[in-house]
Amino acid sequence: MELLEKLKILSDAAKYDVSCSSSGSNRKNKDGIGNASLSGICHSWSEDGRCISLLKILFTNHCIYNCSYCINAKSLDSKRAAFTVDEVVDLTINFYKRNYIEGLFLSSGIFKSCDYTMEKLIEVAKRLREKENFNGYIHMKAIPGASEYLIKEMGKYVDRMSVNIELPTARSLALLAPEKKIDEITRPMDFLSKTLKINSLEKKKYKYYPKKNLFLPAGQTSQMIVGAGEGHDRDIIKRSQSLYDDYSLKRVYYSAYVPVRDNSLLPKEETPLLREHRIYQADFLMRFYGFRAGELLSEEKQDFDLNIDPKMDYAIENYSSPIEINKASLEELLKIPGFGPKSARKIIKARKSFNLSFYDLKKLRISTKRAINFITVSGKYYGEKFDSREALRSIILERENSKQLSFF
Repeated sequence: MELLEKLKILSDAAKYDVSCSSSGSNRKNKDGIGNASLSGICHSWSEDGRCISLLKILFTNHCIYNCSYCINAKSLDSKRAAFTVDEVVDLTINFYKRNYIEGLFLSSGIFKSCDYTMEKLIEVAKRLREKENFNGYIHMKAIPGASEYLIKEMGKYVDRMSVNIELPTARSLALLAPEKKIDEITRPMDFLSKTLKINSLEKKKYKYYPKKNLFLPAGQTSQMIVGAGEGHDRDIIKRSQSLYDDYSLKRVYYSAYVPVRDNSLLPKEETPLLREHRIYQADFLMRFYGFRAGELLSEEKQDFDLNIDPKMDYAIENYSSPIEINKASLEELLKIPGFGPKSARKIIKARKSFNLSFYDLKKLRISTKRAINFITVSGKYYGEKFDSREALRSIILERENSKQLSFF
């Protein structure tokens, strides 16, 4: 098979894996080519709006597993291909030299065995680092079920590793991917987490830390599919919370389910992208605002409202009385819609000198459009009057809908 045809097949097969993004890697260039230390690498958009590109491919789409949701399942009658190690290395170097890419994201179907597949991926990374002296960003997928020594070996050469959990519960995994086990997926996560902690302690101990001992500088990530199986949004964010707490993941990525085959166990329709978006918003609240999964959704309410973002929904569901901003703690301020970490800290710093008025908030350039119904300022309430949470929800929905209409 021609190399161009392989590239077309294996880049198309890789598009469903979303677990790569801005890395924050600090791998520096010393007499080689490529540099991941200046701005980080991603396959879409950086924080300042620049488009950063990765060569995002599978090593092979041959797979011994038959996961119901996967486009590479062994029972699917699809065109199969596999790169050689030399082909992946040559593509990466040649694409980099032509300024097409700034790094590599390499995943793979499981070919022959988990260990055999890992050995091939490691061979690519090792060849790039040691033979080609490539110092750009490399992100690879760890294969669940592979030996620990291979996972540790990969961590010496790549900037970031992803171990994709795919489904949030053991039940859904057993139903849709019976060859996989939750324990087999979380075991490498645990190993990576512990090794990263040891590596961090060693770096603090020594002033000049040997480059050869550098281990996974951009950490580990994972991915879950939204809408495959019976899982609710609550199951997904609870699993994400446990991954952050137990294994110190940098990110969990979410991918809206897309039907790739007929299966009675799976929905026939695509998962709405808005549902994926709401879960990303909830993930952001857990990572940066101090929210817990149990606060955002409960047994009674297991899915997010697609009409209102999770923070606003939380504020409505838990409303009892307006919060006085001159007395609220940082944690309370962060849970008010429209107030982010920067605004909350501005308020706390400014009120040390004097009691803030509504005019002072404007001078501090703190927007109150979303917060107005949830706060008092020096004892005064400036929002619309309402007599129940349902009435408050109606006010918010009307405002959000009018905002959307004004766009058009």
